Amino acid sequence: MRALKTAVDMGDRLEDTYDLAFSYGTLETARALLVRYERMMGEYKQCMVKQVDTNKKFQEASKMARLYVSHFVQVLNMCVLRNEIKPEMKKLYGLSAESNVVPDLISDDNLFKWGMQIIEGEQKRIQNGGTPIYNPAIAKVRVHYDIFVEHYNNQKILQNNTTRTMTNVVALNEEVDKVVLDIWNEVEHSFSLLPLAERLQKCSEYGIVYYYRRGEQRVDSVSVDEEQ
Repeated sequence: MRALKTAVDMGDRLEDTYDLAFSYGTLETARALLVRYERMMGEYKQCMVKQVDTNKKFQEASKMARLYVSHFVQVLNMCVLRNEIKPEMKKLYGLSAESNVVPDLISDDNLFKWGMQIIEGEQKRIQNGGTPIYNPAIAKVRVHYDIFVEHYNNQKILQNNTTRTMTNVVALNEEVDKVVLDIWNEVEHSFSLLPLAERLQKCSEYGIVYYYRRGEQRVDSVSVDEEQ
């Protein structure tokens, strides 16, 4: 972006003086491309900012839903250990009748899946005549789970938007790189007959960036090897 904008800004300043070091056709291409590139970068940044801004509330909702689902499963396991609920009833929740391990709820995707299975499992057990579990009641679990799901789905949309706009930027990078390379090659050709120090100074005004190799002398102390 910086390389393209620097070249276009230089073109805008010198276009009417006929001193531009690269062709006007390339300048027009660069102008049109800069407008597209800035628009796409703007869209990407807006999507990223929105995703980051909503992430805090999403994490809070995830934390509460994870806490309630985990606590409910622990209470369910204790009811089984006290013989208040038959072990085979745990299959209604998608849980193993032989294990009292709480499912892995670390990832949001797992929380999304297990939260629904636990809620549906409790509803099925109650419909079959089972006594509802309290502290926490499944209705309380569902409240926090539904809040989480709302944020979860919204965050997925925002993530997809960010990914889509970033993909558009990446797809345009190749075209931008080509135009920048064309500009830099034309600029260097225009100043190719100037002394090295002056040539590098002129080229840098168009945004060309030069890097010194390890051990290479800087231009302000030009050596014969550098000229070669």
